[in-house]
Amino acid sequence: MCAMKGINRRQFITHATLITGTAMLPLSFHAQATEASAMTAGGTPRNGGILRISVDQAVNMLNPQQARVNPEYLLAELLYSGLTRLTQEMKAEPDLASAWHANADLTQWTFTLRPNLKFSDGSPLTANDVVASLNAILDVKNASPGRHNIGPIKDLHADGNDKVVINTQAPYADLPVMLTYPDAKIVPAAIAQNQLDRLSKEALGAGPFILVSYEPDRKIVVKRNPNYYDPKRPYLDGVEIVVYPDAIAESSALIAGDTDLMLAAQPSEFKRLSAASGIQPLRVPSGQFLNINMRCDQKPFDDMRVRQALALCIDRKAMIDFVADSYGTPGNDTPISASYPWYRNIPLRQVDYAKAKTLLADAGYPDGLDLTLIASDKPASRTQLGIAVREMAKPAGFRINVQTMANSTYLDQVWKKGNFYVGFYNMQPTPDAIFSLLYTSDAAWNETRWNNADFDAAIAAARSTTDDSKRRASYGKAQLLMHDQIPSVIPAFFNLLSASQHYVRGYALHPRGAVFRLDHVWLTPQAPVRRN
Repeated sequence: MCAMKGINRRQFITHATLITGTAMLPLSFHAQATEASAMTAGGTPRNGGILRISVDQAVNMLNPQQARVNPEYLLAELLYSGLTRLTQEMKAEPDLASAWHANADLTQWTFTLRPNLKFSDGSPLTANDVVASLNAILDVKNASPGRHNIGPIKDLHADGNDKVVINTQAPYADLPVMLTYPDAKIVPAAIAQNQLDRLSKEALGAGPFILVSYEPDRKIVVKRNPNYYDPKRPYLDGVEIVVYPDAIAESSALIAGDTDLMLAAQPSEFKRLSAASGIQPLRVPSGQFLNINMRCDQKPFDDMRVRQALALCIDRKAMIDFVADSYGTPGNDTPISASYPWYRNIPLRQVDYAKAKTLLADAGYPDGLDLTLIASDKPASRTQLGIAVREMAKPAGFRINVQTMANSTYLDQVWKKGNFYVGFYNMQPTPDAIFSLLYTSDAAWNETRWNNADFDAAIAAARSTTDDSKRRASYGKAQLLMHDQIPSVIPAFFNLLSASQHYVRGYALHPRGAVFRLDHVWLTPQAPVRRN
């Protein structure tokens, strides 16, 4: 029985009261010159103009190898390049590397760089810079979020100036895709080896743009990089990233013509944007999700029955309305949505308060359980999810206090440290990427401390083969283990939402959520004239 039946999202939020506080890649790849990605139904790309893109939080991290959230990923992508980049279809395509191939057992990959690469200051970019940059990401003392997310790299070395050879700890089929990770950006070797602190104050990359000014909580300005490897791109003269912490103000700025493109739109604003004259609504299905993280090594969540009881309280279909205004799909306590390859269709968990009460009693909480759930204020759907969980879980005996805090405070004090909080994650390019980011025992962001050996073994088996049936079986086992043992409750997947002015061309929302490709964007003559 669903306790929320007959209550719509607006009524529910009001009632709850206000609170404070991909497909397998080939084993080799060679770039083919093409204009297809630049062409759109709007015509031939046109050079010039300044794009103003709005974001909903400060861009606090300038160092590309330390980026953590989407606005920081955006800035890193504008200023820096990696070996590979991610297409709309979740495949790897050339960035600094023009070609790559693997040996027969998938333990060694060789990447060939484009000729005559340069950093934005005109200095040459060689294989030594790539090796030094990737080693900096892999160095534990640098604490890059990319350390566990660029693949199980054993070692790497330069083979001349134009080739990088990467050896993996085990057979690894997804390396070219994993090297598209947003933090895997290439910087000069001298900086990567002993001057990384410089990257918090200045930018020296090989991306399509150059940094002009940096005010992290207000505005960041970049201009076209004349040394970019593709002389035809970017089409824009520059980009301004403008910070709008308030969702309504951000949408109003786009409608008024003060901005040209939104990085992301809140579900609550999407209908208004869709109805506005001259605005193009943008929407794409995704594996982006909110979750309830529970520390499996701390009470009360070290008892699996408590986690199972909470999961049995969540009406997944109703949750889509409450937190996504219907722009999403139900989740089933694994991070793999139907948008991923090797998705396992497990019957959707249903609400069962009687069983939830029994599980709590068996775990030693016959009178219920008092908990504090922490939610960042960015995005606002985190708090909405917290309120929904609070109300849905009451009939089983959960008494949940939802505490909202500023995102900067959350990142410093709660993320990866707290024992009960709302997480928010983008879709990753492969199942291995999301599992290895969050849920394996050696995950970069091992928030739940679930540390399940059978799960780890299933992920290792899947990443070491190109046999589709074997990968499907291993990833299916991993999803079933998560569904049954519930290291975190994952009740909903979101469609990605955004909007742009009608004169913006060449931009498409990426299902990954952390990929933007603004070097392919151009403006029609109807765009307002702006100068850096």
